[in-house]
Amino acid sequence: MLDLTYEMPKIKTIAGAKHDWELVIGMEVHAQVSSNAKLFSGASTQFGAEPNSNVAFVDAAMPGMLPVINEYCVEQAVRTGLGLKADINLKSAFDRKNYFYPDLPQGYQISQLYHPIVGEGEVLVEMGDGTARMVRIERIHMEQDAGKSIHDMDPHMSFVDLNRTGVCLMEIVSRPDIRGPEEAAAYIAKLRQIMRYLGTCDGNMQNGNLRADVNVSICLPGAYEKYQETQDFSHLGTRCEIKNMNSMRFIQQAIEVEARRQIAIVEAGGTVDQETRLYDPDKGETRSMRSKEEAHDYRYFPDPDLLPLEIEQAWVDDIAAKLPELPDEKKARFIETFGLTDYDASVLTAEVESAAYFEEVAKDRNGKLAANWVINELFGRLKKEGHDITDSPVSPAQLGGIIDLISSDAISGKIAKDLFEIVYTEGGDPAQIVEERGMKQVTDTGAIEAALDEIISANPAQVEKAKVNPKLAGWFVGQVMKATGGKANPKAVNELVAQKLGS
Repeated sequence: MLDLTYEMPKIKTIAGAKHDWELVIGMEVHAQVSSNAKLFSGASTQFGAEPNSNVAFVDAAMPGMLPVINEYCVEQAVRTGLGLKADINLKSAFDRKNYFYPDLPQGYQISQLYHPIVGEGEVLVEMGDGTARMVRIERIHMEQDAGKSIHDMDPHMSFVDLNRTGVCLMEIVSRPDIRGPEEAAAYIAKLRQIMRYLGTCDGNMQNGNLRADVNVSICLPGAYEKYQETQDFSHLGTRCEIKNMNSMRFIQQAIEVEARRQIAIVEAGGTVDQETRLYDPDKGETRSMRSKEEAHDYRYFPDPDLLPLEIEQAWVDDIAAKLPELPDEKKARFIETFGLTDYDASVLTAEVESAAYFEEVAKDRNGKLAANWVINELFGRLKKEGHDITDSPVSPAQLGGIIDLISSDAISGKIAKDLFEIVYTEGGDPAQIVEERGMKQVTDTGAIEAALDEIISANPAQVEKAKVNPKLAGWFVGQVMKATGGKANPKAVNELVAQKLGS
């Protein structure tokens, strides 16, 4: 059972010349559906293909071409809605959003303004400091992506690549529940994590497969609470939309910059215009892109080529029954089953591949020990070298083998680190490496005692000091470990030192 008790994070405030101001943020996240074909055509969605090579006649808006819905894209949207604990609308419909742009061949975008496939949901956004905020999802609708205009290939003309045209996007629209830049980034990260677990979007922000429009406004302390009570937006400031953000770092920077711009305007006696803006990370500023059009400016109307989309509850139930374990549930299970801390469980479940790797290592083993080795040794080494878990040269079976050798006292922790280095760089079976290279831990107390006696007899002055100050006994432990090449059982060494020195 999930424990959903949490404290709310502190609200981000920015000091103006006259007042302290609070931020109010809502987000429209565009997530590219993981599908081999586009929303209304069978053209490939492969990234990086030759320009204009993944374009069907319907994508290019050739005369007489009619769209045909891709059922798998619908399934992926439903799966995402279920993963966000949202309502699934059994009846939805497509509209035409009309506007001219060079990389939009049809002159309109097929979208779902009035009747989206997914209704209200929620996402628990944890901040990593024991606080969390529940962000409400207003809706998720499906729509076509546009193409890409290229302006840097020729000084006199622009080019258009239509490969992305018609690719299925899910637009995930949040309520204005986010209260700071860090929360905004954490919200995107949580959405990405959930969709990667579901397999509905790969979350690759660099390729543009996950990008966000960020709506930012400011208000005086206390105004947001009035909005919450009344749902009256007049209590909040005028919002501006920062378009097409595809970097967590830039999202945070843009929110801060835009909020300070709005504060300066309002405190100078001006008014903030509702508009769409772009963030320039080089100049550290947002600039106006266009005034914010209202829905009627797009001349929305039902798409005459597409019937209303009707799905059956039994189909939705079947999708729900096959959902994988989601991050929050997996994290709770890791804490309960393996006795992990909240932090360790969060790290291990951050990526679905990491969670699967850990679970294989921890199976029938000490969960805390497995977590320590996966997080500190393996993840630490991979991060240092710029790799992720899918590139790991150490398999779960190999790391599990190292842990087995530690647990059976066959090797010490120090030897285990040396062994890990060998397996990481050279590969091989850990048990076989230990056997062939004579790395087994010395557990014979007779051999350890003989080494200790020799050290004691050679260092009478140190013995006297250790008898007066028992803390100095550690020196003898270190000398025995050195004499045995680090192979002596540390526990046995400590016991014998204490016994011999009477400490």
